[in-house]
Amino acid sequence: MPAHASAASDAAIQQELAAMRAQMQQMTSRIDALEGQLVDARARAEAAETKANAASAALAAIPSATAPSMTAKPATEVTWDGAPKFATREGWSFKPRGRMQLDLGTVNPPPALVSKDAGINTRLRRAYIGFDGTMPGNFGYRAEIDVAPSTVTVTDLFLTYKPNPKLTLTLGQQKPAWGMEELTSDLFTPFMERSAYIGAFGFERRVGLGASWVDKNFLVQGGIFADDLASMTGSSNNSYSADGRVVFMPKLGEAQLHIGGSIHYRKLNDLTSSVTYSVRPFLRTSDLRLVNTGAITGVTAERGIGAEFAYARGRLHVSSESFWQKVVRPGLVSPTFNGGYAEVGYMLTDDVTPYKNGQWERTRPKHPVGKGGMGAVQMNLRYDWLDLNSGAIVGGQQQIAGVSLIWMPTDYVRFLANYGHIWIDDAAVPAGTLRTYNADAFGLRAQFDF
Repeated sequence: MPAHASAASDAAIQQELAAMRAQMQQMTSRIDALEGQLVDARARAEAAETKANAASAALAAIPSATAPSMTAKPATEVTWDGAPKFATREGWSFKPRGRMQLDLGTVNPPPALVSKDAGINTRLRRAYIGFDGTMPGNFGYRAEIDVAPSTVTVTDLFLTYKPNPKLTLTLGQQKPAWGMEELTSDLFTPFMERSAYIGAFGFERRVGLGASWVDKNFLVQGGIFADDLASMTGSSNNSYSADGRVVFMPKLGEAQLHIGGSIHYRKLNDLTSSVTYSVRPFLRTSDLRLVNTGAITGVTAERGIGAEFAYARGRLHVSSESFWQKVVRPGLVSPTFNGGYAEVGYMLTDDVTPYKNGQWERTRPKHPVGKGGMGAVQMNLRYDWLDLNSGAIVGGQQQIAGVSLIWMPTDYVRFLANYGHIWIDDAAVPAGTLRTYNADAFGLRAQFDF
């Protein structure tokens, strides 16, 4: 090969190598640039991820810090106890209430006593409708009417205030501190009607200011009252009464003891100068008044004294009350009348008669109908007496031997069957020429409340 040809070939190779080195340098620079971009991209990604995590944490914290919890109580809470009860955290509450009692009864005196009020009668005994509740500041209220009579009457209408858990003040139409059976709701009494003396001596709701103080073992009640709302229609109604009651109610192991007493004074003033004491025979379905003093005139006041006893343990309960009513007649003989009852009751099912603060409470069957049970069944025996004879006033004497059977399928439904054998002496309504005779009464009641 010529020399000049070999030199030319070496020059070409050197040029190619130089070109290749230049390309490799460019590739190295490009790789370095890409690696820098990759590092920057990774840094930006990590920063973005950090920001995203921080934002997620902030968003997760927002509901617990600023938004209401899904489990927080609503402004108004609705519970159920026979009817819906609406309550707020501020202290307001409202609950409708009502009851219905439908009676079927028969009173059978001797055939010689002819009266349209004897025999079978049906009566809507009570049909209450109303509401009660609480207000902020430890205040409470109740308003209730009875639509069963031909004229609508107000039963309860009062405002309460509890300055502390033991003391309750009540202003309005209410029951004075009469006694255990009268203060026990008619929804829970063991017979269709209360003892005869309660009806005879005019125990009723009155308008006034009452107070009740209750501790573990003691209950003290009292108040000053005018008349009932229905009678307060004129300026002559300026009567007033003062009533007080004390109850000792300790727990003796599983047993409950109740020993109480009450005193009452009523000044009639211009309301009236006469009183009449009478009562229906065992049931309200009849308007017969087999014992009746008639109008006792010259009366200025009434004085009453009551005594109470009760004991409950498990299925068993016993109770007894007596009341003495003295009629004050200045310048004349002031008669004293008496009445009372003695009772024993027993649950035939595995239930009890609850007691609270000086009175019987609602029986809640352990095994109600609709939940695999038959409800609660109770049997009661009672001896009831009323003596309206005192001195020259002969209103008659009534004695009753009664038995009742009660079926309570649920907390708010009751069916009662009552039988009473009645002995009458010095009857105000004779049977022919007889003023001493016997009678029988039988009654049924269907009842519900809410």
